[in-house]
Amino acid sequence: MEKDKPIFRTVLRDIEIRIEEKRSVFLSVAHRAENEEAVQAFLAARRKLYPDARHLVYAFLLENGAARYADDSEPQGTAGMPTLEAIRRAELSDVVVATTRYFGGILLGAGGLTRAYAAAAKAALDAAGVAEYYPFSYYVLALNYADHRKLQNEFPRYGAMEKNCDFAENVRLTVAVPAGAGEDFCRRVVEVTAGRTIPQPAGAGREFLPAET
Repeated sequence: MEKDKPIFRTVLRDIEIRIEEKRSVFLSVAHRAENEEAVQAFLAARRKLYPDARHLVYAFLLENGAARYADDSEPQGTAGMPTLEAIRRAELSDVVVATTRYFGGILLGAGGLTRAYAAAAKAALDAAGVAEYYPFSYYVLALNYADHRKLQNEFPRYGAMEKNCDFAENVRLTVAVPAGAGEDFCRRVVEVTAGRTIPQPAGAGREFLPAET
């Protein structure tokens, strides 16, 4: 079955990386953030984690196009902008990259700073991996236990994922299905259950999956 196109791409996980340049230490991490409030909460946590650091440089780019960066007392254009450009080159959104710098006593110069912050941001993004957001449709299924066991074998064929399962006298669950596979999935549910279960639409949304490499 042909896979839907992703809505957008973001980072998969947070992994801090460490880069040293002439005794200066750069600690960088890429983090998924869906809005500016989430960005600020993440930055506050980073400041608390390294309260004695001289600089906390960051940049973020959201799916809605909002973007911002801060040099945090580094020379203008040497830190925040290279970080934002690294995000853009990676073609990611809903992401913030923050780099904490401990000064090592040796001046790096504008060029050295630019290269170091760009390298730290790229390394953080590479380490984070990529998650792709896809459009999904949601359905509520009311099943007996035997039909639930049968359908579990069918879910992988359609990329379907179980959500919010409730096991009582019968099984009631919400299933997330890639938008393009929704109709076929519903027909298969009716076939497997011999009409005992008719999927009830429960809206549309998106889910993220690790990007295929």
